This record gives sequence, structure tokens and C-alpha cells, in this order.
Amino acid sequence: MGEGAPVTVLEAVAGRGFLVSGWPWRAWAHLVTSLPVAAAAAALLALVVLPWQLVMTTGLAFGTVVLAAVSVLVLAAVPLVAGQVARFERVRLRLVDVRPVTTGERARGLDRYAEAATWREVAHVGLLATVVPVVCLAFLVLFLLVAAFTTMPALVFDGPVAVLFWQVDTAGEAWVCTAAGAAGLVALTYLAAGLTGVHGLVARKLLSGSPEGRLRAELVEVAASRARLVDAFEAERRRIERDLHDGAQQRLVSLTIQLGLARVDLPGNAAVAAAHEQAKELMAELREFIRDIHPQVLTDHGLAEALDDLADRCPLPVTVDADVPRLPAAVESAAYFVVSEALTNVVKHAQATQAEVQARQDDRSLVVEIVDDGCGGADPAGGTGLTGLADRVAVVGGRMLLSSPTGGPTRLRVEIPCRSE
Repeated sequence: MGEGAPVTVLEAVAGRGFLVSGWPWRAWAHLVTSLPVAAAAAALLALVVLPWQLVMTTGLAFGTVVLAAVSVLVLAAVPLVAGQVARFERVRLRLVDVRPVTTGERARGLDRYAEAATWREVAHVGLLATVVPVVCLAFLVLFLLVAAFTTMPALVFDGPVAVLFWQVDTAGEAWVCTAAGAAGLVALTYLAAGLTGVHGLVARKLLSGSPEGRLRAELVEVAASRARLVDAFEAERRRIERDLHDGAQQRLVSLTIQLGLARVDLPGNAAVAAAHEQAKELMAELREFIRDIHPQVLTDHGLAEALDDLADRCPLPVTVDADVPRLPAAVESAAYFVVSEALTNVVKHAQATQAEVQARQDDRSLVVEIVDDGCGGADPAGGTGLTGLADRVAVVGGRMLLSSPTGGPTRLRVEIPCRSE
């Protein structure tokens, strides 16, 4: 439908051009198909009443056993059948409401009986079995009356016809009835639109997923999307590290060797000597840069070895207590870079003399703690460093806790959900 077009039959009734649009036909189609659907729902509801009828007809002793057995079967079957009716009703709802009906993530097996959505579907079947037949039959009576008025000229051909409290004797009176019947047909069209519109509102309310269910489904999708982004990011980091290691670094090594040979051949050339020293410094910086992108020791030996290597390269004395198995790559990478950034902050800002890193796996979570004896007072609001650490941990579904009173010590705790590989 075009922009601004009505999406429900009630919106169409309130607008202009309703009678010349397709909405009246949609409303009539929905109303006509409501009666057989209501009959099927009434038959389902009769199964619920049947055990109680057996109690009344077979006596208390035998009836109680039958009631207990059949009631259990019915209570188990009704939600399942109601789910199938609801599936059909969601399709039929498109006649009077073109908006899609979102059901959210549904449970399977016995858990389905604990869902509120399941019992809303049962309530919808109850309305179909009780209210809808009454409304449809009342509307059918009105329709037959209007049809009789509309076809009155043909009915009075064989003699006078009595309609309600009025007897039609002449052709003129018959044509007046026809005009009234035509007006009544227009009124019935609006009435059908109103009834089916209200039915659509109730059905959408009962058959749509709850806001909590939709929010849960959206959160699941966000979590899955975030996991895919993390995997893609880690894959790109490794590709960059590999390209630098196998490409730029090897060429720089070759250049450094050539400059070294030139320096031997030209021992008195200061320019060659300076170029050689700069190339060696640049190669050392490139190695450090590659290690910061993604350390090879983390890929080859896991988090424990990588933390030991990180502690060896730290200017401060760092004690590492890490006894963890191999974990998913995203978890190991997040934990490693959190420790790396935390130790960098300790060196730059904490005025500490030593630090300690602990890592352990506990209840399907990786717990990492970094403690230093510095001046404390670390505040996430004071800069983006700690906020960046929290964001990095949140990306893999973890959380970060910080304790840093003035005067120290500072304790940074990271918890990341994971399973051993």
C-alpha cells in the first residue's frame, strides 16, 4: 500500500472513499470466514465441557475417574490445537489489518505451557467459540432482513408480504423497501467493518508476542550480531598482523641486512650508519606494533603464556597467576588486551611499584583481576581508557568491576562468560 494508506479496516472506515476501496470486500470476507472458524473453536471448547457432562451422566465414582483422565488429556491438547488455530487466525487477520503479527521467540516442548502467549491463544479460542458465533448469527439475521427488503419487488409479485410489523401490498411500497434495503446494505457494510475491526484489534492483542518477548528476541539478535562482529574483528586483526609479519616486516629485515652490509663496506659513511640504526629501531617498533595488534604467543600457546610474556615486557615487576585452559579466541583476546591496557595505565598513572595479575576459570566464566599498589583514585569519568576497557569486555558479554580508593590499592576485575575449548 502507498504511503499514508490505511493499514486497518477501522482506519479505512474513518477515511474517505471507504465504499469504493477494497476494504469493504476484505471486511465481508473476514466476517464470512469467522463463522466456520468459530464453529471449529466451539467444537474444541466442547471437548473441555465433555468430561463434566460425563460426571453428570455416569455417576460420581466412575465419573470422577473419567473426569480426571479426560481433563488431563484435554488440558494438554487444547493449547496445542489453540496454537494451530492462532496460526490460521494470524493469516486471516491480514484481511482487516495488513500489519505483520510478531510472535517473538516461542518455547518448545513442555516449556510452551508456561508461556503467557500460549494461554492468550487459548483465550482467543474461547472468544471465537462464545462471542463470535453470537455476533455472526445476529449479523446474519440483519443481513437476511436487508436482503428481504432489497428483493421485495420480486417477493410481492405473488401477493402481499408481511415484513416485521409492516405489510407490503403494492409495487410502490416494494420499491420503497428496496431503497431502504440498499441503504441498509451500506449500513451493514460499515457495521461489518466495525465488527471485524474490533475483532482484529482483540486478535492482534491476544495473538501478538508480548513486548517482553519481542524485546528478548531483539536482544538475542543483537547479541548474535555482536558476536559476529567480534569474530569478524578478530579475523581482521589476525589478517593485518599476518600481512605485517609476512610482508612489511620481512622487507624491513631485508633492508636492515642490506644497510648492515653497506655499513661494513663503507665503514666511514655516517649516513649509511645512521640509516642502519634507524632501520633497526623501526624494525623493533614494527615488531612491538605487530605484537600489540595480536601477539603470536596468544594464538599459539593461549592466555596463560601470553600473560607471562606481557609481564616480562612490563617496566614494573608483575606477578602472574594464570592457570586456565585454552578458551575461545574472542575471550582470550579480550582478556589479554584488557590486561595489557590495564598494565599500561598502571605504568602511566598509578605510581605503583608492583602489580599482580590473576586469571582463573570459574563457573563457566573467565575471571581476571589486576591489582596494583599505586595511588588509586582511578575514575572512568576521568578519561576514555577505563570506558574503553568496559566496552571491550561488554562486546563479549562480560562485565568489569573497579575498586580504586584514594591512596590505593586499585583492583580491576573482569568477568567474561566462556567455555573451555
